[in-house]
Amino acid sequence: MIRTRFAPSPNGLLHLGHAYAAIEAHDLARAKGGEFLLRVEDIDPGRSRAELVGEIEADLAWLGLVHDGPVLHQSARLDAYAAAGEQLKAMGLLYPCQCTRAEVLAAASASGPDGPVYAGTCRDRDVNPEGAAWRIAMDRAVRLAGPLTWEDELAGRQEAMPQRFGDVVLLRKEAPASYHLAATLDDAWQGITLVTRGHDLFQATHVHRLLQALLDLPVPRWHHHALLVEADGRKLAKRRGSPALKDLRDAGVDGAVLAADLRAGRFPAGLSLGLGLGDGT
Repeated sequence: MIRTRFAPSPNGLLHLGHAYAAIEAHDLARAKGGEFLLRVEDIDPGRSRAELVGEIEADLAWLGLVHDGPVLHQSARLDAYAAAGEQLKAMGLLYPCQCTRAEVLAAASASGPDGPVYAGTCRDRDVNPEGAAWRIAMDRAVRLAGPLTWEDELAGRQEAMPQRFGDVVLLRKEAPASYHLAATLDDAWQGITLVTRGHDLFQATHVHRLLQALLDLPVPRWHHHALLVEADGRKLAKRRGSPALKDLRDAGVDGAVLAADLRAGRFPAGLSLGLGLGDGT
């Protein structure tokens, strides 16, 4: 049975880009008689706002999207992230890093999918793990896992190349886990068979496929869809004031009609589908 998920972060109100992503995940599951789950990615203590979870559920209901089963909160999964971290440490694949963001930028000599690639400054240092982030020794992990592939429904078979990211952080200083680790573990735990998300996260799948191999997790298929973008090609973003679904709800807009328009490719003026440039959530 197909099972998809919509996994927003409660750090701001949802906008039309989120609506499009939720509809994609919902419709792909329902078209094959499958399940559509809701996961709230709320482990960033500096940004997550518990009061926004109700707004997320209200937005989905307004759009006519009914999720199956209870909502999964990542904040309830902290033990699972810690256990996976300990497993990777026992395998000799993680090392502590106390470099600041400025130090990472200053030492980087290459750029990867996430930006400047970490130069490995702390890889062979005797670093006090107290308060440190934990990075994966990427070259060692890739050698251990061996050649890997993954399947995207739109782009076809991909050769996994996580080494382009360098030694990414998996256990963060300010939060229990990175997006890479938490999302990978939660997709496996929820039994997600088709990971639907925007094309801006396409490259992250290379790292997620590696983690699945290292932690002996099931391997789903992926569906990286286009994004709603503004006239300048940038994806919609909370921080740039993209219209919130709550504002549309409060203004009396019919959510079912809006969802039908998004499905049919009838977008508000100035918006279109694209790959998305720049940042934003």
